Amino acid sequence: MADGSNRRSSSIEDYVRAIYGLAERGEPVTNTTLAGRLEVSPSSASGMVTKLAQQGLVAHVPYRGIELTPDGRQLARSVLRRHRLIESYLVSELGYTWDEVHSEADGLEHVVSDRLIERIAAKLGNPVRDPHGDPIPAADGSVEELSTRLLDELPAGAIGEIVRVWDTDPDLLRYLSERAITLGERIEVVERQPFGGPIVVKVGPPTQAAIHALGTEIAQALSVAVR
Repeated sequence: MADGSNRRSSSIEDYVRAIYGLAERGEPVTNTTLAGRLEVSPSSASGMVTKLAQQGLVAHVPYRGIELTPDGRQLARSVLRRHRLIESYLVSELGYTWDEVHSEADGLEHVVSDRLIERIAAKLGNPVRDPHGDPIPAADGSVEELSTRLLDELPAGAIGEIVRVWDTDPDLLRYLSERAITLGERIEVVERQPFGGPIVVKVGPPTQAAIHALGTEIAQALSVAVR
């Protein structure tokens, strides 16, 4: 499959990647959540899920919803490998910022050859994380997982390192960049304000940490490796 000519259609690749992404977040995978993720109608999502099931890529599991089969999971990781390596290359070699790469990679992931992807991987030193901290599947489909928790789940006093940003909204990513809330930064939970209020955190080295009050959307988008 060196030239990519035997690949599935781009719509099938988009669906298995979306199903994998929802499951990765621990969110329910249903026709409704899938439709929301891909910005299509629930009936369109339902029709495509039926097609995926016929091709052996997904299965309906009672009380759990839609799940990828082993073949579906392998396909999803292949797509994610292309997507995340392209994002990494754009940032590392072409000067893109992390808020600019997702939409570019969305189109390119379906057309690049496997040979080019492996050249990109070699050029970058076979990275295991992309610019957002998302794991890059290896060529064999294996994934290196980190033990992390969402910032939204951490109690006051918790200290760790920001290792992943889940949201692909460019505005959110720019907001974080402008405040130096980025990968590799030390983060400490100072206070969780009651009644759905913000989480107050310190970000940066202890002697020069900046204080931020972060709302739920951001707190649920940041994964932290707790120390």
